[in-house]
Amino acid sequence: MSNGDIFVGETLGTAALILLGGGVCAAVTLKKSKAQNAGWLAITFGWGFAVLIAAYISAHKSGAHLNPAVTLALAVKTGDWSHVPLYIGSQLIGAMIGAVLVWLTYLGQFQQNEEPTLGIFSTGPEIRNPIQNLLTEIIGTMVLCLLILTSGLTLGDQLSGIGILITAFTVVGIGLSLGGPTGYAINPARDLGPRIVHSLLPIPNKGTSDWSYAWIPVAGPMIGGLLSGLLYKGLF
Repeated sequence: MSNGDIFVGETLGTAALILLGGGVCAAVTLKKSKAQNAGWLAITFGWGFAVLIAAYISAHKSGAHLNPAVTLALAVKTGDWSHVPLYIGSQLIGAMIGAVLVWLTYLGQFQQNEEPTLGIFSTGPEIRNPIQNLLTEIIGTMVLCLLILTSGLTLGDQLSGIGILITAFTVVGIGLSLGGPTGYAINPARDLGPRIVHSLLPIPNKGTSDWSYAWIPVAGPMIGGLLSGLLYKGLF
């Protein structure tokens, strides 16, 4: 895959991921949204469909990593680190674009906002305990990355529709089973890019961007991706 294909695929795919994933969070959270208070099931399935659509958009351009933790896990598996910076940079750019698109889609609702909005863009813990929060993100990311590593949904292997579908349902399962403590970032770009955008957007009453917590949904998934790659190499 060329550098251009990787950049286009990962930027577009990650933008779609955040547009649809952040979009369901906005739909459930914001007042005067028809989906307000639809609940956790709506959010988890919304993110699952976001992964499904984003992966189909980007699969044949870039391999549909869409996640720095996945990129790291695949690099450990294959030993090829040459495109890692390009993948991660493209994913971060795409995540920021997607977050801006969420804001534009719900612009009227955001303009009438009266509550903190960080939860629409990024994750946060229900109980603020850095060790537990970090472990939660590591564990959830390991589930995702091990599924991807063992399913054949990897750069250089044949990409299949069923593999993408299984990955999307895995994201739903992680959200339902493991998402309660932290909101399951399991993707550094998914959390950091929108958090940066949240800090910059002119949203009334938006509240803090909580930078003291921001390292956890970056470090946890990256550690989880690294451990997944090492575990795969040691056991499979």
